[in-house]
Amino acid sequence: MVELEGRGSAFVREHRGPPGSPTLLLLHGWTVTADLNWGPSYEGLSEHFSLLTLDQRGHGRGIRSPKPFTLEDAADDAVALVHATARDRVIVVGYSMGGPVAQLVWRRNPEVVSGMVLCSTAMRFGGGPVFYGGLMALSQVTRIAPPRLSRTFTANFAKRRFAGLTMADWARDQVAANDTSAMLRAGWAIGGFDSSAWIGDLDVPTAVVITTQDQTVQPSYQRALAAAIPGAEVFAVPGGHGVCLVNPEIYVPVLVQACAAVARRCG
Repeated sequence: MVELEGRGSAFVREHRGPPGSPTLLLLHGWTVTADLNWGPSYEGLSEHFSLLTLDQRGHGRGIRSPKPFTLEDAADDAVALVHATARDRVIVVGYSMGGPVAQLVWRRNPEVVSGMVLCSTAMRFGGGPVFYGGLMALSQVTRIAPPRLSRTFTANFAKRRFAGLTMADWARDQVAANDTSAMLRAGWAIGGFDSSAWIGDLDVPTAVVITTQDQTVQPSYQRALAAAIPGAEVFAVPGGHGVCLVNPEIYVPVLVQACAAVARRCG
C-alpha cells in the first residue's frame, strides 16, 4: 500500500526491469484490478521494462474517497504515483478505462509522459445516454444501500463475468473488493468521456493495440482513436476485450512489441 500525498492509499506493484530500462505505468480497465488486467503480462513486459501499476480508485484496493469517481481524479492519482516513486517520465499504458485515464494523464501533466500505449480503448465510447444514465442512477442507489447489499451485487457480477475460467475464484475475489458505487460511477464517467477535440494534439510516440474481435469497445472505435493520433502505430490482436486475461499467449507478445516500438521512438 502506498500513500499518494493528499489523495489516499492505493495498492501498488513495482518491478525494476533491466538496468536503464524505461518504466511503463500500467492503468487497468473498468471493474477489474491491476493484477487481474495486467497479471498475465507482468513476466513478458518485465524482461524489457520496469513496471509500475496501481489499483485505480474504487477498484480492488485502490483509493476510497467520499467524492464521486472522476476520470480526472484517476489520472491525478496516477501522476501522484509517478511522483511518489521518484520517477521522471513514464510510458503510460492504458487498457479500456485505462485509456481515457492515460489520455488525461498526458493532457493534465504532459511533463511526466514520454510515450503512450492505448489498448482496447477509444476517444469516446458507445452505449448511449440511457445505458450510462442507468449506471449513474444505480451508483446513487448503492451509495445509500446497506453495505451487505452492495457486496452481494458485486459478488454476483463477478460470478457471472468469470464463470468458466480456471482462475475464476481468484478473479471473483479481486472484483469483489471493488467499491460498487464508485465502480458504477466510473462506468458513467467512461460514457461521458470524449477526447476527440484534443487527442489530435498528442505529441508523444504512441501505439494503439486493437482487439479485433472486441464486443465491448468496438474495433471501429479503436481504429478511429488510432487515426486521430498523429503518427500512431497500430498493432492488432485477434481476440476480444478480455484477451489479456483469457488468452495472454496471443496478447502479451503484441503488447510487448507495441511498448518496444514506443520506447524506441522515445529514444
